[in-house]
Amino acid sequence: MSTDWMSQGKCREYPAEIFFPRNGTGVITTQKICESCPVINECLEYALENHVDHGVWGGKSERERRRLSRMRRRIVNIDFAS
Repeated sequence: MSTDWMSQGKCREYPAEIFFPRNGTGVITTQKICESCPVINECLEYALENHVDHGVWGGKSERERRRLSRMRRRIVNIDFAS
């Protein structure tokens, strides 16, 4: 996956540490920044495809991305079983 989209990310306007919060409040604050990002979908796909397990990517926390990955694996397994 190309990373050209990264130069358009809203996150470039903020210090990187903001996207690696240490608590739930920090995650919520960061997710609000992501909501208006023009490349939120590309960012999330990048994090999922590359198994990024730290920080907020594509508006999703580590926990949310793990949940999405599990759901995707289940869907793929169901499709193959059909």
